[in-house]
Amino acid sequence: MPEEPNIGARLRVLRRWRGLTIVQLADLSGVSKSQISYIERGERMLDRRSQIAALARALRVSETELTGLPHVSADPEQSAPHGVVPLLREVLTGNTFDDPAVDRARPLPELESLLFGELQRLKHKADYARRGVLVAPVFEELHFHVATGDEAGKQHALRLLVEACEAVGMTLRFLGYRDLAYLAAVRALDAARLLGHPVFAGQAAYLRCQFLPKLSSWDRPFNVAQHAAERLEPYVGSSRVASETYGMLHLSASLAAAAVNRPDLADDHFTEATRVAARVGEHDDAWSAFGPTNVDIWGVAIAMEHGDYGKAVEVAKKVDPMRLLHRERQAVFYADTGRALAHLNGRQRDAVEMLKKAELIAPQRIRNSPPVQETITYLLNKHLRISPALELRAMADRMGVLH
Repeated sequence: MPEEPNIGARLRVLRRWRGLTIVQLADLSGVSKSQISYIERGERMLDRRSQIAALARALRVSETELTGLPHVSADPEQSAPHGVVPLLREVLTGNTFDDPAVDRARPLPELESLLFGELQRLKHKADYARRGVLVAPVFEELHFHVATGDEAGKQHALRLLVEACEAVGMTLRFLGYRDLAYLAAVRALDAARLLGHPVFAGQAAYLRCQFLPKLSSWDRPFNVAQHAAERLEPYVGSSRVASETYGMLHLSASLAAAAVNRPDLADDHFTEATRVAARVGEHDDAWSAFGPTNVDIWGVAIAMEHGDYGKAVEVAKKVDPMRLLHRERQAVFYADTGRALAHLNGRQRDAVEMLKKAELIAPQRIRNSPPVQETITYLLNKHLRISPALELRAMADRMGVLH
């Protein structure tokens, strides 16, 4: 199948490949025929999770085949993280709890210090290239401790392994390797089952929500997040991390509910996450950056999933992303705000400024983001005046986007 420069062009190729008319694809997917026509012509963006999942399901392809397979450009910031993917694939597939691939390991306190020290800093910086190189041996060595340690050592290693699975899985997910990322979620679930601890079970369930293939619809991520939050609720008062995990599960449920067009459920789960965040407050070491600021950042994404781009921009006005040390979350905020602005007439220049901020903060994340790539292609098609157009073309080049 030929490489096409944007999602609209790929959609047209895939639709014709399946022998479908626009009307037939609309009937199968639930996306209107006018919307599909606009998307194929590059006059509208396809950046809502629910519509991507619905069209991929109707075409019987993966989301990555529709949005664009992971690729590398000549830009080192965009391409370097992809170099760690073979290493992460190897450690995911080459280790089990009773058959580790290594025959020695550093002490558990040293691995713990690395996971919650340097690897956390790299996570906040969205430095996937360095993070992948450092986490791979940690992942293997924790399997060695699970296989060979006494009961206390095994339990300690399993707890750390849930954290390592998050590092491996999120790196792969943000680079576009969702199937590999899901293997990390499955390993985290296995570790959580052996631990029998509700908080680690909730964290593993959150990872599963993040990495689940959406081809079968967003109902599954919603159900996983909602049920995990219900199971964790009795333990919320036991620790701050329990509350943070519980809150992140509600945010996941809210986004998934928005994706299946259930605004009532989305509001209920978002309200609960907001309540918990107000009680917990902001903490630099919060699990998954949970707190009032990150809840508001999710609020922008949820409004966009509802298709309410004006509301997304209004929500963004009250967010101060610099309250977070987490540069990755800052970049996601600016990228989502830029994507929302791109949908609004007369706000394209503002959209470009937001996308530039996002790229400056976390280039590896933003240059590998299909929704951002789609937005840049869309804006280039708007024939903006020379200054924004030059900047957009430069961004497109760094991202490997054809234009």
